[in-house]
Order: sequence, then structure tokens, then C-alpha cells
Amino acid sequence: MSSLNDVCREIIGTVDGALACGVVDVNTGLLLGVAHNVPYFTQSYLDAVAAAATDMVRGKTVRAVENLLSTQRGKKLENSIKEILMTTEATYHFMAIIPQKPHCLIVLITSKKTNMGMGWAGVRSNTDKLAALCP
Repeated sequence: MSSLNDVCREIIGTVDGALACGVVDVNTGLLLGVAHNVPYFTQSYLDAVAAAATDMVRGKTVRAVENLLSTQRGKKLENSIKEILMTTEATYHFMAIIPQKPHCLIVLITSKKTNMGMGWAGVRSNTDKLAALCP
């Protein structure tokens, strides 16, 4: 049986330019599974990326905006962020909530040589596999 680490390894093996892939529990900020091919990605670095990703989709400021929108619209809005694409000088970060497990977030980090469509395909085409393995 595959593990989350195995599926993450498959993803970085199939997306050209992929550097790392992980699954984060956005309720706790814990890294549930990861694979990477970057020697300086230490455990503390990976944990920091997981915490930052959690803050981007479920953080205090996101909840504050959702509360304001809830008040304005007259209906409860929460956990509204489903996908994010973030760019840095040298990388793309593809992030998506796994629909079947809304507490699990997949994060794929690639070089900027990666085709964006292929990055999203790598993320979206593996949500079922990851959902089956997420706690």
C-alpha cells in the first residue's frame, strides 16, 4: 500500500521541475507527508513551509475576512480558500485543499521552468489518491 510520502514522490517524479511535494493538516499545521529532492530542505524548513501554508488558507487574517464577508452577506462563510498559486523569484507553489478531506492541503513546489498547467495537473490529478491516505 502506498503512503502519503510515496504519492508525493510520484508527483515530483512526474512534474518536470518539481522540487518538493507535501500534504499538510491545516487544522494543526502538521506536515503529514512529504518528498523532495532539495538537500537544504531540512525538517525545520519543511515545518516552517507547512505552517506558512496553513496560515495562508486557514489563518487568523483569513478567518477575519471570512467573518466580515459572513456579516455582509448574511450567511456563514468559512474555509473559503480552495487553491492558491504563489510565486517567488525562483519557484511556483501550487496549493490546493483536497476536496474529500478539507483539512488536508497539498503543496507542490516547482522551479519556474515548470509549465503552470502541468503543475496544476500534478496537484489535481492526485487528490483522490491523497484523500484515500489522509487521516
